[in-house]
Amino acid sequence: MKLYDLGPSGNCYKVRLFAALANIDVELIAVDFLNGEHKRPPLSELNPLKQLPILEDAGHVVRDSQAILVYLAGAYGGLAWWPDNPRGQAEVMQWLSFTANEIQHSVNAARLVQKFGYPLDKAAALAKAPEVLQQLDDHLQQRDWLALDRPTIADCAVYPYVVLAPEGDVDLTPYSHVARWMRRLEALPGYLPKP
Repeated sequence: MKLYDLGPSGNCYKVRLFAALANIDVELIAVDFLNGEHKRPPLSELNPLKQLPILEDAGHVVRDSQAILVYLAGAYGGLAWWPDNPRGQAEVMQWLSFTANEIQHSVNAARLVQKFGYPLDKAAALAKAPEVLQQLDDHLQQRDWLALDRPTIADCAVYPYVVLAPEGDVDLTPYSHVARWMRRLEALPGYLPKP
């Protein structure tokens, strides 16, 4: 199984993190992102959106970090990470969507501008970040994990861009419940430190 990977990418990190926590063996294939390797064949044939990460498993190709998490958890992670019932799946999926929307357009967008020079509105991202982080902090006030009272791919999806938020000038110090949640995740066997 191959993961076409970019070290500093939060989306790639979430897949590497989950694979490490779930003890799933993946071969990391470093992609020369700066020279546009992901925009040319053969990678552009694997993912016509020309984005990373890309997972290739015995001829089956999965693109998009959220989809890769679902695939890996369903195929190799056991029911602990991805439940087999609609209610549990919906609870986890809410957080995958939160990552793709609220996290993406706040703490992640600020990091993309600050660290990589993306042409996004950093001021708008920074203005949105406290609301998003407060929602996360409020949710974690009475819970140890985001969904199902145990670690799931929901935690693996949200954690990377939260832990990397300071790289976008986002202050995490007001969010004590988020900090405790991050420490719990970092204490799990197999935890893979941030890039």
